[in-house]
Amino acid sequence: MKKILNFLLASATALAISAPGYAGEDFDAIKASGIFKIGTEGTYPPFTYHDASNKLIGFDVDIAREIAQRLNVKPEFMEVKWDGLIAGLDAKRFDAVINQVGVTPERAAKYSFSIPYTTSQVVLITRNDNSDIKAFADIKGKRSAQSLTSNYGQLATSYGASLVSTDGFNQAIDLVATGRADATLNDRLSFLDFKKQRPNAPVKIVAQQTDASKSAVLLRKGDAELLEAVNKALQEIKDDGTYARISEKYFGVDISK
Repeated sequence: MKKILNFLLASATALAISAPGYAGEDFDAIKASGIFKIGTEGTYPPFTYHDASNKLIGFDVDIAREIAQRLNVKPEFMEVKWDGLIAGLDAKRFDAVINQVGVTPERAAKYSFSIPYTTSQVVLITRNDNSDIKAFADIKGKRSAQSLTSNYGQLATSYGASLVSTDGFNQAIDLVATGRADATLNDRLSFLDFKKQRPNAPVKIVAQQTDASKSAVLLRKGDAELLEAVNKALQEIKDDGTYARISEKYFGVDISK
C-alpha cells in the first residue's frame, strides 16, 4: 500500500510540474523566433485575397498584421486551401488560423478560440434567373457549391443539398453564375463586397439566416498565455479605432456596429 501511495504521490508531483510547462510554450516559441505564423486561404475576398500586384491583402490579413504588431513580432502568412488550414494548425505548420473560422462547439472542444472579431449572417445565393430556390429548405436535392469541410458546406448538407466542391468564395460564385451549381451558402459580407466589385454578376441573395455567425482566431489548445495575448491585442484593435478603420477600408462601414 505504501509503495502504491508513494507512486501516486510521485505521479501527481510529476503532473503538477509538467502541466504548467506547456502553458506559454507556443507563445515562447513565437517570441523567440520573432515570427507569428498565420494560416490563411488567400482566395476569400474581402477577407484574405490578392490585389492586382499579387500582394496578400484583406480584412482578416489586416487584423492579423495588427495582432502581430501588438505581440511585438512579425506576421508570416502561409496560404493553404481551406480544407488544409486546420490540419496545418494540428501539424504546427503555423501558430494560428485567421480566415473567418466560425466558432462552433465541435471546434471549441478541440481548439482555442479568441474573442470573436466578426459577426455576420449566412446567405443563400442563386442565379438571377433561378425561381425554384427561395428559401434554405429549397436546396434539398440541389447542387450547392461549397468548401467541403466548411461551416457552409455542413449547413448545406443539413438542408439536403449535394455539394459541388470549391476552393473558395470566388469559385463558388462562378459555379452558380455559370449554372454548374444551383446555389451556394456563404457570408453576407463577402457577397456585398463581391457585388461592389462586380455589380453585373448574374447572382442574387434569396434568403438570409437571422442568427449571426461569429468568427475568431483559431489556436491550438493548451497555451493560455498566447490566447490571452491575442485577446488583448484584439480588444486594443477595437478600442483604439483600428478596427473601425479597417472595416471602413473593406466594407465602407464599421461592421462591429
